[in-house]
Amino acid sequence: MSDEAKQAIEHFLHGQVECWNNGDKEGFFEHYRSVTRSGLSIEFVGRPLPTDSWEILEGMWAQQQPRCRIEVRETIINGEEAACYHYNAMRDGSGGIETIELYRFEGGRLWVRYFIKN
Repeated sequence: MSDEAKQAIEHFLHGQVECWNNGDKEGFFEHYRSVTRSGLSIEFVGRPLPTDSWEILEGMWAQQQPRCRIEVRETIINGEEAACYHYNAMRDGSGGIETIELYRFEGGRLWVRYFIKN
Protein backbone atom coordinates (compact mmCIF):
# COMPACT_ATOMS: atom_id res chain seq x y z
CA MET A 1 0.00 0.00 0.00
CA SER A 2 1.28 3.43 -0.88
CA ASP A 3 1.79 6.18 1.68
CA GLU A 4 -0.80 8.20 -0.25
CA ALA A 5 -3.43 5.47 0.15
CA LYS A 6 -2.69 5.13 3.86
CA GLN A 7 -2.95 8.89 4.29
CA ALA A 8 -6.32 8.88 2.50
CA ILE A 9 -7.62 6.22 4.89
CA GLU A 10 -6.28 8.12 7.91
CA HIS A 11 -7.86 11.33 6.59
CA PHE A 12 -11.24 9.60 6.26
CA LEU A 13 -11.13 7.88 9.66
CA HIS A 14 -10.00 10.90 11.65
CA GLY A 15 -11.97 13.42 9.61
CA GLN A 16 -15.34 11.72 9.94
CA VAL A 17 -14.85 11.46 13.74
CA GLU A 18 -13.89 15.12 13.96
CA CYS A 19 -16.95 16.14 11.95
CA TRP A 20 -19.19 13.92 14.11
CA ASN A 21 -17.88 15.43 17.32
CA ASN A 22 -18.21 18.99 15.98
CA GLY A 23 -21.76 18.51 14.66
CA ASP A 24 -20.61 19.05 11.06
CA LYS A 25 -23.08 16.86 9.17
CA GLU A 26 -22.05 18.14 5.74
CA GLY A 27 -18.38 17.39 6.43
CA PHE A 28 -19.21 13.98 7.91
CA PHE A 29 -21.08 12.92 4.78
CA GLU A 30 -18.43 14.43 2.50
CA HIS A 31 -15.82 12.19 4.11
CA TYR A 32 -17.98 9.16 3.30
CA ARG A 33 -18.67 10.34 -0.26
CA SER A 34 -14.91 10.82 -0.82
CA VAL A 35 -14.23 7.09 -0.37
CA THR A 36 -17.41 5.53 -1.80
CA ARG A 37 -17.55 6.45 -5.49
CA SER A 38 -18.30 2.76 -6.24
CA GLY A 39 -20.54 2.04 -3.28
CA LEU A 40 -21.04 1.76 0.47
CA SER A 41 -22.03 -1.20 2.60
CA ILE A 42 -22.74 -0.92 6.33
CA GLU A 43 -23.46 -3.86 8.61
CA PHE A 44 -24.26 -3.98 12.32
CA VAL A 45 -22.88 -7.40 13.29
CA GLY A 46 -25.55 -9.59 14.86
CA ARG A 47 -28.44 -7.57 13.48
CA PRO A 48 -30.51 -7.99 10.31
CA LEU A 49 -28.77 -6.74 7.19
CA PRO A 50 -29.70 -3.15 6.37
CA THR A 51 -31.15 -2.11 3.06
CA ASP A 52 -29.67 1.31 2.34
CA SER A 53 -26.34 2.29 3.86
CA TRP A 54 -26.87 6.01 3.27
CA GLU A 55 -30.16 5.81 5.18
CA ILE A 56 -28.29 4.08 8.00
CA LEU A 57 -25.80 6.97 8.19
CA GLU A 58 -28.66 9.48 8.16
CA GLY A 59 -30.36 7.57 10.98
CA MET A 60 -27.15 7.33 12.99
CA TRP A 61 -26.64 11.06 12.63
CA ALA A 62 -30.21 11.94 13.62
CA GLN A 63 -30.44 9.52 16.54
CA GLN A 64 -26.92 9.29 17.95
CA GLN A 65 -24.90 12.36 17.02
CA PRO A 66 -26.80 14.68 19.40
CA ARG A 67 -26.39 12.12 22.20
CA CYS A 68 -22.77 10.96 21.97
CA ARG A 69 -19.25 12.06 21.25
CA ILE A 70 -16.68 9.64 19.81
CA GLU A 71 -13.48 9.06 21.77
CA VAL A 72 -10.94 7.20 19.65
CA ARG A 73 -9.19 4.56 21.75
CA GLU A 74 -7.24 2.81 18.97
CA THR A 75 -6.92 2.89 15.19
CA ILE A 76 -5.03 0.22 13.27
CA ILE A 77 -4.54 0.39 9.51
CA ASN A 78 -3.21 -2.61 7.60
CA GLY A 79 -3.23 -2.35 3.83
CA GLU A 80 -6.70 -1.37 2.64
CA GLU A 81 -8.35 -2.27 5.94
CA ALA A 82 -8.71 -0.54 9.28
CA ALA A 83 -9.97 -1.44 12.73
CA CYS A 84 -11.08 1.24 15.17
CA TYR A 85 -11.89 0.91 18.84
CA HIS A 86 -14.17 3.76 19.89
CA TYR A 87 -15.89 4.79 23.07
CA ASN A 88 -19.12 6.61 22.27
CA ALA A 89 -19.41 8.82 25.34
CA MET A 90 -22.85 10.19 26.19
CA ARG A 91 -22.76 13.96 26.05
CA ASP A 92 -24.78 14.13 29.30
CA GLY A 93 -22.09 12.17 31.15
CA SER A 94 -24.31 9.13 31.75
CA GLY A 95 -21.84 6.58 30.34
CA GLY A 96 -21.12 5.32 26.88
CA ILE A 97 -20.98 2.46 24.41
CA GLU A 98 -17.87 0.69 23.16
CA THR A 99 -17.61 -0.22 19.49
CA ILE A 100 -15.13 -1.94 17.27
CA GLU A 101 -15.47 -0.78 13.69
CA LEU A 102 -13.95 -2.59 10.72
CA TYR A 103 -13.41 -0.73 7.44
CA ARG A 104 -12.35 -2.18 4.09
CA PHE A 105 -11.47 0.21 1.26
CA GLU A 106 -11.28 -1.36 -2.18
CA GLY A 107 -11.70 0.06 -5.66
CA GLY A 108 -13.68 3.09 -4.53
CA ARG A 109 -15.99 1.00 -2.37
CA LEU A 110 -16.21 1.00 1.42
CA TRP A 111 -17.44 -1.86 3.59
CA VAL A 112 -18.09 -1.08 7.27
CA ARG A 113 -18.88 -3.57 10.03
CA TYR A 114 -19.88 -2.29 13.47
CA PHE A 115 -19.50 -4.49 16.56
CA ILE A 116 -21.42 -2.85 19.41
CA LYS A 117 -20.84 -3.94 22.98
CA ASN A 118 -24.14 -4.43 24.77
